[in-house]
Amino acid sequence: MSQQFHDHFSGVANRYADFRPHYPAALFDYLAALAPQSSVVWDCACGNGQATIDLAPYFDKVIATDASREQIASATPHPKIEYRVAPAEQSGLPDKSIALITVAQALHWFDFDRFYAEVKRVLIPNGVIAVWAYGINTVEGDEVNQLAYKFYAETVGPYWPPERKLVEDGYRTIPFPFANITPPAFRMEAHWTLEQLLGYFSTWSATNRYIKANGRNPLEPLASDLKRVWGDKDSARLIAWPLTIRLGRVADAR
Repeated sequence: MSQQFHDHFSGVANRYADFRPHYPAALFDYLAALAPQSSVVWDCACGNGQATIDLAPYFDKVIATDASREQIASATPHPKIEYRVAPAEQSGLPDKSIALITVAQALHWFDFDRFYAEVKRVLIPNGVIAVWAYGINTVEGDEVNQLAYKFYAETVGPYWPPERKLVEDGYRTIPFPFANITPPAFRMEAHWTLEQLLGYFSTWSATNRYIKANGRNPLEPLASDLKRVWGDKDSARLIAWPLTIRLGRVADAR
């Protein structure tokens, strides 16, 4: 992986806060059982703090870092959270100071070797790293789902960065040099209107790369097509995402 930070998301930082799906509460209940409440947690590549906010009630302190100043600026303040601008591979955290590291929907952008060296440096003995990603969504209704998938795979498909393939593979092909912990299964779901679904698509890096390359917004024809099959524009449909989690402890790192 490249050592250069590729910022695909600063330009959509505000939309991230509005249109990204939320992780299930059961995920954070589970993570809280892996580390004591008094732990200091590092939420790495936190973006606008979506996962960070959900971690905060469970722990005494969460340090949330992201390489994008715009994302950090859009993050929600919380008394237990300290936001910092820092790349994943150079956190600035003290040695052996962190009990739990979380990475939500971002590991595929990292320089793996350098990040894992940082993980091993900052985690306490027997500390835990938890990384997760969600794949392509499905939308309730065959016609709607077919249009959404065609947009993902064909319209903006050529504009996805190559790292996206790692998400599609459910992180199975990413190196993970830690003692494996097998988590329970989790699922992400939301009931969204058409406007919310289109807002989510607008946060995709591929959508924004398409706009930059072609000078037009591919969501406009998609919106017209979806309106014909959606029904009442204010009605909500079930959206679901597969959620993949990899967990490990640093003590037995290979």
